[in-house]
Parts: sequence; C-alpha cells; structure tokens
Amino acid sequence: MGQGERAAWQRRAAAELAAILDAHDGLPVITWIVGPAGSVLAGRVSGLAPAGRARAVFAAWREALALEEGRERPGGGGTMFLQASACRGGVRVRLTATVFEEEEQ
Repeated sequence: MGQGERAAWQRRAAAELAAILDAHDGLPVITWIVGPAGSVLAGRVSGLAPAGRARAVFAAWREALALEEGRERPGGGGTMFLQASACRGGVRVRLTATVFEEEEQ
C-alpha cells in the first residue's frame, strides 16, 4: 500500500464528509476525523454535554446517516460508550459518544 493509495482513501472519506455535511446542515455540529488508512470517517459526539443532550445528538446523527442500531457498553465512573457504524459510498462511517451519566437526585 503506497502513499498515493492512502491519499485516495482520505480524499474519498473527505468527499463523503462534505456530502454528509451538505445533506444534514440542520444537525448539531460534532467532531469529524478522516482516518489515515482505509476509507474511514469517524464522528464523535462530545461527552461534555449533559447525558440527555449527548444521547439525543448521537441518536439524531445515527438516524440521519442510517447507521446500524447503536451499541452501548459501560465504562468506568458512570460513563457509557455509544457506537454505531455503516458503509456509505465505499466509506466506513463510525459514530461514537462517551456519555457521563447523571447521578440520581
């Protein structure tokens, strides 16, 4: 695998990101990363938002991108890790969120 092939993968992922952002400009802004190998695009919902807000943003993006049903796994200290993915236009799109669950009052 050469540098040219890796650059082509990144261009494909960047083009898919541009298409996603153009089609979904009403959704909340999240962090996007174009992967260094393979056509991979990773969206990340900030875990600094309140748990309900982070979950809602994750669900909105998951639904808009027609990603698989989201998976949850517990982390330490009351955190939950959310994940969903799908292949879109030859690009693997992954969506993640770290949710800091609020304590019961």
